[in-house]
Amino acid sequence: MVPSGSPRRVVIVERRLTHYRVPLYERLRELLAERQIDLAVLVGTATPEELAKRDGGHLPWATVIPTHYFLSGSLCWQRFNGHLHDIDLVVMDHQNKLLYNHWLLCGPRRFRVALWGHGRNMQGHAGSLSERFKRWTISKADWYFAYTQISVDVVASAGFPVARITNLNNSIDTSNLSHDRDSIAPGEIAVLKRDLGLTGKPVGVFIGSLFAEKRLDFLLEAGRRIRRRLPEFQCLIIGDGPEREKIRKWTAAHDWVHWVGARRGREKALFLGCAEVMLNPGMVGLGILDSFVLGIPLVTTDCGIHSPEIAYLRSGENGVMTPDNVDAFAVAVSALLGHPVALAGMRQGCVDSARDFRIETMADRFADGIVTALATPRQR
Repeated sequence: MVPSGSPRRVVIVERRLTHYRVPLYERLRELLAERQIDLAVLVGTATPEELAKRDGGHLPWATVIPTHYFLSGSLCWQRFNGHLHDIDLVVMDHQNKLLYNHWLLCGPRRFRVALWGHGRNMQGHAGSLSERFKRWTISKADWYFAYTQISVDVVASAGFPVARITNLNNSIDTSNLSHDRDSIAPGEIAVLKRDLGLTGKPVGVFIGSLFAEKRLDFLLEAGRRIRRRLPEFQCLIIGDGPEREKIRKWTAAHDWVHWVGARRGREKALFLGCAEVMLNPGMVGLGILDSFVLGIPLVTTDCGIHSPEIAYLRSGENGVMTPDNVDAFAVAVSALLGHPVALAGMRQGCVDSARDFRIETMADRFADGIVTALATPRQR
């Protein structure tokens, strides 16, 4: 435990604040206050492209810091040394683009510095100069807050002591989605399925942003092969993004593909309730929590570009990961849709996993890690 007396001071620095981080910081602030630790959060401003996403968050007690972008946003300068007086620990994003963070890591300091991140760019090349530099910066920190066990392993493989790594099990607040799920009557889903032409047919759903890393061409080809095995199969697509025209053409050319655009809140839960399985042959991230909360098993591939949250997937228990080829994916989806008992078992696995990966648990882990970091001597 942190010794009694004057409160310890911790600062977390975010390049920009997204809405899904707000509940985490509110809960973390409460947990740390109970342990006589003051938490301050410094937040920068988003790029114009990020502002267009409208996913920013507001934290009344956070402090906004000047943020400057260069080279079309590939480099960022956020100088926040004026906020580091009398602090004991600063927690910073582990991103190569954050120039001031590197200076703080390598320069003289009297406080502890912790990094928070994936450990590497999961969609990048491990041998690239960028990734080698990122591995080098890990050694300059006193502590590391890793997104998931995958990130723990990446950081440890760079030679960082495992005893100085906290596995956060990255999450978001899923309580609203749970509430939306519970508010929907079976009759509502039946009406929507009738309107979409899905009644009595096996349905797979894709939900997410429509961009290249989701491998949408793979999805369509897999759908064709699933229909050879299950002729009534229907594919429901929820989302929007740069590849929307591709999806629009699919929908026009294939009466078994149904694109409904982006859906949020209760509408999102309602549309997802029409499906038996969730399909994403490309990059999987926090969307896996939708699968767990709604009890819709996810089928994906071992494509090598997943975000760290893929660690939550236990193939055969709460979802399925197939080899990275269309036939294997199509066979797995067809088998799951054709075996109600196996599907029911995986649905229960999803429900069980939803209890394991909650924002409250992440906040608890974060608070425990901060307390331990404060009690541990600096590395250098």
